[in-house]
Amino acid sequence: MKALVYHGPGQSSWDQVPDPGIKDAADAVVRVDAVTICGTDLHILKGDVPDVATGTVLGHEAVGEVVEVGGDVRTVRPGDRVLVSCICACGRCRFCKEARYGQCLGGGGWVLGHLIDGAQAEYVRVPFADLSVHPLPHSVASNDAVMLADIFPTAYEVGVLNGAVRPGDTVAVIGAGPIGLAAIITARLLSPARIIAVDLAEPRLQAARQLGADAIVKASEGPEDLISDLTDGFGADVAIEAVGVPESFELCTRVVRPGGHIANIGVHGKPATLHLEDLWIKDVTITTGLVDTCTTPVLLRMASAGRLDLSSLVTHTFPLERMEEAYDVFSTPADSGALKVVLNGPAAP
Repeated sequence: MKALVYHGPGQSSWDQVPDPGIKDAADAVVRVDAVTICGTDLHILKGDVPDVATGTVLGHEAVGEVVEVGGDVRTVRPGDRVLVSCICACGRCRFCKEARYGQCLGGGGWVLGHLIDGAQAEYVRVPFADLSVHPLPHSVASNDAVMLADIFPTAYEVGVLNGAVRPGDTVAVIGAGPIGLAAIITARLLSPARIIAVDLAEPRLQAARQLGADAIVKASEGPEDLISDLTDGFGADVAIEAVGVPESFELCTRVVRPGGHIANIGVHGKPATLHLEDLWIKDVTITTGLVDTCTTPVLLRMASAGRLDLSSLVTHTFPLERMEEAYDVFSTPADSGALKVVLNGPAAP
């Protein structure tokens, strides 16, 4: 089969590789019909995730059809159309029993495209299939459903829920890329009074406005002043970091109110200064986290019922064999206008 293979920092290529097969009785092999590129994949290519070995197939978000299952798999069978979660879960360890699947100690967690071959390929082997793939209703299109593999549960769990967003809150989302936009969409589920989006790029701020932000401001044009003005000087109840650079995290610490929450979603490749000399007296809660995908079934039900807008983030589609071109488009959003890029296999429904 063909797959996008990591060859070290700054290097990847669409290569011929062996087809995956069942290695464990809990595995499933899925033919990939839709797959997307994540900001984390760009972090890997920058060398920010040193655990990824040379020769690894990248990608951890896919929709496809089950073609083979191991003897212990009970919830899906060949022919089923499924969502492949970015997180695999053994279901037996302490963390899985607490629904903290991202911290799985039994061989799961974030492994696809990280510790084992991933989903930017014609086929992917998924460990622990009973908890790691989700049957899809026909009412959810593949290119919409793939948004539920990572970006929406990540934004909802690590941003909105960890940030303890409540009705009436002011929420500042720092970074209006795909994950920040998903945070805006899912924060609206909890009825905040206002959402303020901050970004460097005007097109992304306009996308944030269209998807539910009540106010937008460029990062270079004084977001602290705007947030202060809109909150009578108190600051945001919740500041969501959705970029993964020191400047965006430090901005969160400046705009959050005393007693507020900072929810860090971004993948950081460099240290960020934590100004405890300013924060120690403010009673601020700071959370970090890898997504657990424990909310994926809920989000999937909402999407199936038409209560969750998934399609508006997809700006570009490509056939699977144009993976390298898709990476070029996704990695240059200022020029391409890309938010989420989806690639489809030849059998995509």
